[in-house]
Amino acid sequence: MISFKQLPIEAKAIVAAGVVFFSMMLSRSYLAEKLDFRTRHWLLRLQMALFFNSLMLVGSLHVWRSTVTTFTRSSAASSFCFMLWKVAVFVFLALAHSSFFTLLFLVAEEPYFFSLAAYTCLGAYIILIFFLFTLGSVEQAYKFLAGRAAKAGTGSKNRTALKPVLAVLLTVVLTVVGLLNASQPPTVNSVEIPVHKLPSTMNNLKVVLLSDIHLGPTVGKTKLAMIVRMVKALKPDITVIVGDLSDAEAKIIRPAVEPLGELDSPLGTYFVTGNHEYYTSDVSNWFELLKSFNIQPLHNENVKIVSPKSTSDWFCLAGVDDIEADVLRYSGHGMDLKKALRGCSSEHAMVLLAHQPIAAKWALQERPDINLILSGHTHGGQIFPLNAGAYLLNPFFVGLYQVGQNTFVYVSPGTMYYGIPMRLGSRAEITEIILRSP
Repeated sequence: MISFKQLPIEAKAIVAAGVVFFSMMLSRSYLAEKLDFRTRHWLLRLQMALFFNSLMLVGSLHVWRSTVTTFTRSSAASSFCFMLWKVAVFVFLALAHSSFFTLLFLVAEEPYFFSLAAYTCLGAYIILIFFLFTLGSVEQAYKFLAGRAAKAGTGSKNRTALKPVLAVLLTVVLTVVGLLNASQPPTVNSVEIPVHKLPSTMNNLKVVLLSDIHLGPTVGKTKLAMIVRMVKALKPDITVIVGDLSDAEAKIIRPAVEPLGELDSPLGTYFVTGNHEYYTSDVSNWFELLKSFNIQPLHNENVKIVSPKSTSDWFCLAGVDDIEADVLRYSGHGMDLKKALRGCSSEHAMVLLAHQPIAAKWALQERPDINLILSGHTHGGQIFPLNAGAYLLNPFFVGLYQVGQNTFVYVSPGTMYYGIPMRLGSRAEITEIILRSP
């Protein structure tokens, strides 16, 4: 029987990841009621950081072997430039691994340069791993088809050296493109949506949708102030924020949130939780902070949006807690559609705010008479190659979907980004939704 010491380092990393994952499940199941919120917050963040770092260690070893070890037998291996390259690869990997710990130690009003560098390296790391794997698979397929699996001539060595060089070049180019794309202001996307039973006096009502701002290590006050200025320029009747506003506790990042106080939509500004609000374990304080800025959280509840032209015309705007609250066993929280729609009926139009598209799907299975659901969460995949995974994991990916005859779902690609300050194959968006009366 092979002992743990005899296992290769990749196998040890996977075992470590498994142990950390098991401890996360154990914490959620048996320690949720015994630990205070702050302790749970730190424990969950630490466990997540250790879990992802354990998994990343397997990829980092592959990166090192592909970009460094492969060239150790070449004539340039003893050169000063190669030493610099080894240091650069090591620093790159170290920064990528450290990114997950910035949530614990480096969150302030504006992002620290270290956090930006660490998350940029994480994004580049994901892209590099993808290309190394893809090019390696292509190389193996070529060998198999060419019947050269047993040969290792000069041509094979040249191709082996070419693979990491090409992967690194592609990664550098896409990283720069991604950084430039994410540094641009969000695009304003105007969408007209017919809402069944919307009163004619509310035709052309303008709703501005924000989602996934992710105030934290790489998004701060300056970017939020820019978003608020853009929203105010649109002059919406209603502004809604459908979750993942922040990745930090309210007290820590309060100065960065202050621009939200400038939102002044005449029919109100509303907020529902996303999964990241529950990762902070500080939802109650977030609710109080948002209320101080005249932003109303919809905690499994609804409000009647009354027409400015006729007090007898209205529609129901409801919001549900994010489904992650149930997974985390967050006391007093969890998606409760019946409670959220209490007092709403199919006689009036119903608009639901639900952070995750899967929650939108569940809501429509229970209440197919909901007319419009506004969601976020997917980020449109945010960066290549994560787009494919986000597409496969969500019933609605990004943009407008019609479900049945009188129901629509709109999924925002996110107003900023999570952690990695890059966008590839997606674009940050502020959505201007024009509600049309049939």
